[in-house]
Amino acid sequence: MIKVLVVGAGAVGAFYGSLLAKAGAEVSVVCRSDYAEVKRHGFSIDSQPLGRWNFTPAQVLKDVADFEGAADYILLCTKVVPGLDRAALIRPAVAENTAIVFIQNGVAIEQEMLDAFPDNEVISGLAFICCNRVSPGNIVHLAYGRLALGNLPNGVSSKTAQLCALFNQAGIKCNAGENIVTGRWQKCVWNAPFNPLSVLSGGLLTLDILQAQEAFVRSIMQEVCAIAAACGHPLPDNTVNINIENTYAMPPYKTSMLLDYENGQPMETEVILGNAVRAAQRVGIAVPHMESVYALMKLRELKLGSPL
Repeated sequence: MIKVLVVGAGAVGAFYGSLLAKAGAEVSVVCRSDYAEVKRHGFSIDSQPLGRWNFTPAQVLKDVADFEGAADYILLCTKVVPGLDRAALIRPAVAENTAIVFIQNGVAIEQEMLDAFPDNEVISGLAFICCNRVSPGNIVHLAYGRLALGNLPNGVSSKTAQLCALFNQAGIKCNAGENIVTGRWQKCVWNAPFNPLSVLSGGLLTLDILQAQEAFVRSIMQEVCAIAAACGHPLPDNTVNINIENTYAMPPYKTSMLLDYENGQPMETEVILGNAVRAAQRVGIAVPHMESVYALMKLRELKLGSPL
């Protein structure tokens, strides 16, 4: 039986872990804040596209070092925030044949994992999903859910193809591609405007932001496309229009960055915006809209860290 360890079993980790369990894998989870609830009752998944089900992990752990056995795959689904050493977090459970899969937001986050685990397969994963943790152990999947996987630095191994097949078997579309780094830029096209603007607007949902400021959203998306192209990852000409259309079509959504802000948690400002702005500076691309949003987010983070 395929053994999977999910590290960071929040909304995304619990949802995708539950799908792998549905497909017949033995799935264990590391979850800290929801540990007691999940240990007693497992996870409850309420998916509008796929229905409702319960997910009882094989092992529910507070710490990666407590994992028993050798994982075929480690799914790292934590937020990528300053101060988090992703490699150190999973290292105690990395065995000789463990493939490391990080399903996380952000651009320019690959090299850290490649450097840390030169003898293991490293797989980059992108989740195109609207999914929230609404209370301890309770996950609501609102829309989408497609996964994109690919080996680093490029290619698709048999182990990646196997994981992709498991997700498809469980009812969620999963594609394996040769150039997953390009996919990271594609996801950033949506994340760069909607995640920070949801915070800066005082808590607006995605549809409200788009209806009120579509031109501004488009400008940010176009800047991301320009950076990607200059970095050697050109995106299709219709990328911005497709992202706009899909956002109008999906349910109004509270972004993960907004949830982090409301809960006083660190936000993924650097990997979603900061890394992209720094990439633009390196390749000489002007991104005035993104630079402004990034500066405002840094001020918002300063406020978050100050006593009220």
